[in-house]
Amino acid sequence: MVRQYETVFIMTPVLSDEQMKEAVQKFQKYLKDKGAEIVFEDHWGLRKLAYPIQKKSTGFYHLIEFKADPELVAQMELEMKRDERIIRFLTVSLDKFAIAYNEKRRREKEAPKAETPKAEAAKTEETKS
Repeated sequence: MVRQYETVFIMTPVLSDEQMKEAVQKFQKYLKDKGAEIVFEDHWGLRKLAYPIQKKSTGFYHLIEFKADPELVAQMELEMKRDERIIRFLTVSLDKFAIAYNEKRRREKEAPKAETPKAEAAKTEETKS
């Protein structure tokens, strides 16, 4: 049975930009090769950790939302445990409400941003004169 999952993983901050992208591509390729469908991805960049992990206070965060069989998730997590570049990961199964929330959030992000209040006020001033 195919379900939708969301995995956030943290990579060690000592990686170069190229090494970090290579690690992300490894897991993208792993999922695609095993028949998973990647729904959404987001790279959050270098962020401060809430607490030190392996004596590191920052890490590269990356999110992958995908559809796959539960067995594949267990296999992927085992691969993440074996990869020394990954210092933490969390995979959650999304229910229909979480899926709807994520889709709504993505649509709002993609929608053209409304003009700032100052720009709108300037336009109304121009029309009055």
